[in-house]
Amino acid sequence: MPCADRAQHNAADPRRAAELLSESAAGLQTLQGWYVEETGLWKTTGWWNAANGLTVLVDYAKLSDTPDLRATIANTFDRNSQKNFLNEYNDDEGWWALAWAGAYELTHEARYLAMAETIFADMAAGWDDTCGGGIWWKKPRQYKNAIANELFLSVAAKLASLTPDSDKRAGYLDWARREWLWFAASGMINSNNLVNDGLDATCHNNRRNTWTYNQGVILGGLTMLSAQSGDPKPLEAAQTIALSAMARLTDLDGVLHDTCEPARCGNDAPQFKGIFARNLAVLNAAVAVPGFRAFLRRNAESIWKNRDSDGRFGLVWSGPSEVKTAATQISALDALVAAAVAEGASGK
Repeated sequence: MPCADRAQHNAADPRRAAELLSESAAGLQTLQGWYVEETGLWKTTGWWNAANGLTVLVDYAKLSDTPDLRATIANTFDRNSQKNFLNEYNDDEGWWALAWAGAYELTHEARYLAMAETIFADMAAGWDDTCGGGIWWKKPRQYKNAIANELFLSVAAKLASLTPDSDKRAGYLDWARREWLWFAASGMINSNNLVNDGLDATCHNNRRNTWTYNQGVILGGLTMLSAQSGDPKPLEAAQTIALSAMARLTDLDGVLHDTCEPARCGNDAPQFKGIFARNLAVLNAAVAVPGFRAFLRRNAESIWKNRDSDGRFGLVWSGPSEVKTAATQISALDALVAAAVAEGASGK
């Protein structure tokens, strides 16, 4: 392809961004058919998935300025805030912390930022010197894994970007740096530049699955850390992981897959791929590698093409899928909204 044509092909496309926002709106309407006003959660999916549901509502609202979504966000908070969104899983807490940090960015309501800070403080209590550092997956302290620590990094860096208090900002940034220093040396990033699930009892890479969300969350965390610290090295590490995931976790058409597909993904893994797409869009906004936008566009197009007659998005993005739940809908919506962002959609 000649250079001029290639540049045109890789350019952001506002018209396509508008189409993707329209497709996202349709998918969101379908998602909200699972929403239960009395609980503030979604039927057919679990607690941590709901935090990601809230996040995709926030991300879409940032682009579309849809007022009723703010009411839904507030309802979820009001119905579930009595226990401060805390449980025995540090990764569950991290998802909710990011969701409320995003809600604060959208609304500037102080209660959302305060909740994210409360959750982070509870996560930080899970840090100790076992394996040289890092937080535990669960409060019983039996497993140090990637996702809990990636979320800890992401929440710390996000809070550093949001707090108006300079002392708090310095503290959050210190936590983010400390987490990345430990994570990078932990061995969880393998020789293929992909993140395995966690550490074994001897504090070595356990060689368990390279889930798509473990490649995704780290992208957002490193991008935010780089922005807050002024250090380009985390951003470089994020690009390396992203490119490896795009090369190794996709089919021949460049569509993303987890190894459990099509029917053995349980309740958690159907959420994973959208998390990768969401965080790739964050990285793309910081360093616009043409392949990132094309990847997001390709996956969004495949998702939309394979929706069912009721507007539901399935577990498998490359073709028809039997598994369709609120989790698969949220995950696919993440990818559609991420593609819209990459194509140049912007908040009003």
